[in-house]
Amino acid sequence: MTAIDSAAEVQVAEAPNTPALLGPWALMWRQFRRHKVAYVSLYLVGFIYFVALFGEFLAPADHLETNTRAPFAPPQGIHLFTEDEEGGRQFQLHAYGLKMEIDREAMRRHFVEDPEKIIPLGFFVKGHEYRLLWLIPTDRHFFGPKDPDQTVYFWGADRLGRDILSRIIMGTRISMSIGLVGVAVSLVVGIALGGMSGYYGGWIDTLIQRLIEFLRSIPTIPLWMGLAAAIPLDWPPLRTYFVVTLIVSMIGWTTLAREVRGKFLSLRREDFVIAARLDGLSDWEIIRKHLVPSFASHIIASLTLAVPLMILAETSLSFLGIGLQPPIVSWGTLLKEAQNIRTIIEAPWLLIAPGITIVVAVLALNFLGDGLRDAADPYAN
Repeated sequence: MTAIDSAAEVQVAEAPNTPALLGPWALMWRQFRRHKVAYVSLYLVGFIYFVALFGEFLAPADHLETNTRAPFAPPQGIHLFTEDEEGGRQFQLHAYGLKMEIDREAMRRHFVEDPEKIIPLGFFVKGHEYRLLWLIPTDRHFFGPKDPDQTVYFWGADRLGRDILSRIIMGTRISMSIGLVGVAVSLVVGIALGGMSGYYGGWIDTLIQRLIEFLRSIPTIPLWMGLAAAIPLDWPPLRTYFVVTLIVSMIGWTTLAREVRGKFLSLRREDFVIAARLDGLSDWEIIRKHLVPSFASHIIASLTLAVPLMILAETSLSFLGIGLQPPIVSWGTLLKEAQNIRTIIEAPWLLIAPGITIVVAVLALNFLGDGLRDAADPYAN
């Protein structure tokens, strides 16, 4: 053993707690955890997508089932204790049934709780049949009435007596997936065109930039309305869903393409790119193996911020009646139910419930995107 090796061992022995060098992803995660709001939003967004994935299991009722006896039924509360025959109190999750009364001054009917009609509630109860994860047939639901023939409207009902909570849960799948699919389309188109524009330059750069400027110069809502009006009314819901997804992605890719172009312009003359080119790598391999991974964290942050914009775009289109149409259930189609003043006065939960859901989801995604954007440059602080 040489003197140098002995000195190195002594140095390591004297400093056993020397911190290990962290990679870029580890530095990004450490920086992200310092952003408390973004860290909480990460779990909230994960919960929202969990709801979207297991919607049938979490929904207490069939979101398409109508009840002509309960139009605009108000939200029913959950009670914890019941009274027995001796006047004592015992713990039992339950809700009171509803009974209809006539308001003779306003000349309209309304529902009130009936304390004499108790509906026991429980976990993992039986209900309507469905396929869990589209594969496993079952009739178990996370929470709801123990009697499958009874319905409790925790967040109220719409004009056809359909459970709003179940419809919001099922609408989460459509609205949140449109955000992901739209971002995926924007990712592919934005990196492809933005990469070509920044890497090659010249007439290719000029052509792509003029296309981006043309698309961004068109007012967004009229463009969406014109494209959505071209969708045939007799198309099946699934095809309409994918077309609406493509429509909301028409503008989203332009921002990412310009960011990728700017990065490529600054990196294409770097030493590692020149070395890769001298090593015989093709242009595609240089872009895929070196340029894109060099700022992958920035792309992830940008895409996270783009998801709420996609969700709001779908909601706006469906609210205006030019996006998704019933029987497809999304947050936008639910808001469409509350377009007139009479509905808002008689059943404000039709506006409040989906509105709060949209606000919470969009804020959580925005906070998450802000945290990822700050963490994308872990050396900034």
